[in-house]
Amino acid sequence: MGTTKGMLSAEDLQEHVSAGEIDTVLVVFPDLYGRLMGKRFDAEFFLEEVLSHGGHACDYLLTVDMGMNPVAGYHFANWEKGYGDVHLVCDIQTLRRASWLDRTAMVLCDVAAREGEGLLDLAPRSILKRQAMRAQALGFRVCAASELEFYSYNTPYRAAAERGYAELEPTGWYIEDYHTLQGTREEALIGAARRHLRDSGVPVENSKGEWGLGQHEINVRYTDVVEMADRHCVYKQCLREVAMELGQSVTFMAKPDAGQSGSSCHIHMSLFCEEENAFAGDRELGPIRCSDVFRHFLGGWMAHTPDVMALYAPTVNSYKRYQAASWAPTRMAWSYDNRTAGFRVVGSGASLRIECRIPGADCNPYLAFAACLASGLDGIEKRIEPPAMFEGDVYAAKDQPVVPQSLAEAAALFESSVFTRATFGDDVVDHYSHFYRSEVAAFGCAVTDWERKRYFEQI
Repeated sequence: MGTTKGMLSAEDLQEHVSAGEIDTVLVVFPDLYGRLMGKRFDAEFFLEEVLSHGGHACDYLLTVDMGMNPVAGYHFANWEKGYGDVHLVCDIQTLRRASWLDRTAMVLCDVAAREGEGLLDLAPRSILKRQAMRAQALGFRVCAASELEFYSYNTPYRAAAERGYAELEPTGWYIEDYHTLQGTREEALIGAARRHLRDSGVPVENSKGEWGLGQHEINVRYTDVVEMADRHCVYKQCLREVAMELGQSVTFMAKPDAGQSGSSCHIHMSLFCEEENAFAGDRELGPIRCSDVFRHFLGGWMAHTPDVMALYAPTVNSYKRYQAASWAPTRMAWSYDNRTAGFRVVGSGASLRIECRIPGADCNPYLAFAACLASGLDGIEKRIEPPAMFEGDVYAAKDQPVVPQSLAEAAALFESSVFTRATFGDDVVDHYSHFYRSEVAAFGCAVTDWERKRYFEQI
């Protein structure tokens, strides 16, 4: 068995299958939203056939909306092309127990167009892998972590849907940020999730209450960037299903309630070279002692934020989170250990890293990590300088640039960006631009509760 608890080799899986301890293998891959899609295989069949040869799934899964409806207008897959298959290539390094499920293992897959062909460029995991390989070619290993927040409710999913996701009962009834008494009341869910994640190849550091009613976060250990994205998705899957088993529900919406704080996905990232943090150095940058690699990585990351904002905030709801004095950033300044800044630098020496506070909990981690990494690497290659460090309340800094204000704006910036097309390729940019435009169009046709409350009687 691997060094991380819960991870399995093929030989480990065979032993568990022979002992009757595992009989099912979930074979999954992330879709455009970051949801895990796939099939449950008989474990013996998986070992005999799927592990070596892979599996198949309908290519429409990379073109559907949130309701699993095929969306017209994609070049990659459509009715005219007949919605064929993509090939799923099992990444044996991701094989793990899914301890929250009975006698079940899980493996994540890369997506190829056909068996024997290279990875499909527009698949989220492929996009991140391409940037990780680019970093490797420059001599860097990329380490990352995502601080993922969520809201939990005592209302089960089915009941929540029947209520139109309104008037749900949060698990907490006052602000619980760091509050251990309120955290104890939620420990049946959060504690179970921590233990299942630990036993399923996702090492946990801690959990804590957050600022909203029933809001929490579980922090998992940092690791290589692709593995961190995998852990992020396993974390979400585990938490949802543990909540479901307990008759509860959770949401990773960026802003589920206008009166509560939003849920973020703060992304921490650093580069390593020969096992040493490449951000550490002797150059002075404000109170920081850093390397040129750090300075230029930060400069590129900040410079390209408007270009890739749609990858950090991919839904219409994402942009409701960016409110002053809300713990979510509204401006693209950087500072040292300052939670009002979009980019918060933390640590020193071997622990020096950059925390981007812009992404919301609704982001697809593969795409968000790829955006962070691609932006920073461009900064290194082009020696992009960051702006001067900001000190004070960034919310009040009217001279600092604001983050894009809507998905429509972010999608337009992503589509027209010279940087995104040079970095990800025209096919990827066109595919995801259509994805984001379709999301905007769907919301534009919707009639909301806000409209009914405002206009029904008095207009």
